[in-house]
Amino acid sequence: MHPRNPHRSRYDFKLLVKACPELEGFVQPNKFNTESIDFADPQAVRMLNKALLKQYYGISFWEIPANYLCPPIPGRADYIHHMADLLAQSNKGNIPSGAKVRVLDIGTGASCIYPIIGHTAYGWQFVGSDVDPVALKSARLIISSNPSLKGAVDCRLQSDPSNIFSNIIRQKEVFAFSMCNPPFHSSAEKALEGNMRKSRNLTGNEASPSLNFGGQSNELYYEGGEAEFVRRMIKQSSEVADQCLWFSSLVSQKSNLYGIYKSLKKVKAAQVQTIEMGQGQKQSRIVAWSFLSEDQATNWFKV
Repeated sequence: MHPRNPHRSRYDFKLLVKACPELEGFVQPNKFNTESIDFADPQAVRMLNKALLKQYYGISFWEIPANYLCPPIPGRADYIHHMADLLAQSNKGNIPSGAKVRVLDIGTGASCIYPIIGHTAYGWQFVGSDVDPVALKSARLIISSNPSLKGAVDCRLQSDPSNIFSNIIRQKEVFAFSMCNPPFHSSAEKALEGNMRKSRNLTGNEASPSLNFGGQSNELYYEGGEAEFVRRMIKQSSEVADQCLWFSSLVSQKSNLYGIYKSLKKVKAAQVQTIEMGQGQKQSRIVAWSFLSEDQATNWFKV
C-alpha cells in the first residue's frame, strides 16, 4: 500500500474501540487467534468504517442507508495518495494542498468517502456527483454533520445517467483531477455471482443474499461493465479536455486495459499513466490521462 496510507499495518482494534466503543461487540479472535471482525457481516464492516473514520479522519458522524455501498477505506485512501503524487509531478515534486486543488469525484456515493479522505489529508475541495438522489442526501448529511467538511464538498445530482461530465462540470470550472470507482459488473446476475464468490472466500460457505459491503444497482453494475463505463468516460472527457488536468479511474480487471488504452489513443490523450495498487491478494490499478503535455501541465498550479 502507499507509504502515506495510515492503514498499511494491521488494524489496531484496541485503538479503534477506544475511538468507537460500539465496535467492541464485533471484535473477536480470528483463526490465527488475533483480534479481528467478521468481514462477512455487513454490520461489523460498517462499524469498522465508523471507527476508522473517527480515529484517522476526525469524522464524528458517519451513517449510510441500508444496502448502500460500504467502501473498504484502506483501498480508497490509496487512490487519494497516489493521485496526490501524480499532481506533484506537475508541481515541482511538491504535493499541492488546500482549497486551490479542486477534485471531481464521479459517483461519490452515500458514503462520501473520497472527499472525506482527500479533504482531511490534503485540504482539497471536492465536487461529488451521483445519479442517485438518496445517495447524495446521505452524503450531504455526513458533510453537514461534521464541521471539518462544511464548505469542502459540493454534491451535485447527475440527472442524465448517460452523461458523466456534462451537467456536472460548469462553464469555466476547472479541476486538478477527476476520480471514479466505476461499476465493475455488467449485470445484476454477474454482481450476485461476484458476491457469492466473495462470501465463499470469506466464510467458506455459500453466500447469503446480502452483500457484506452493500451496494445499489448503479454502484455494482453497468451495461457493458467496467470496460464500457471507462470507455464512455474517456470519450466524454475529451469534450471537457481543458477543464481538468488529469482524468482518472480505478480499473479492477487487468484484461480491460487493452481496450482502455485503445480508447485513449482514439481521443488523442497527451499523457497516460497506469498506477498499480495492491491490498492483500487484491490487485487493481488507476489509469490516469491528460490532454495536456508535460510542459503544459507544469503551468497548471501557477495560475
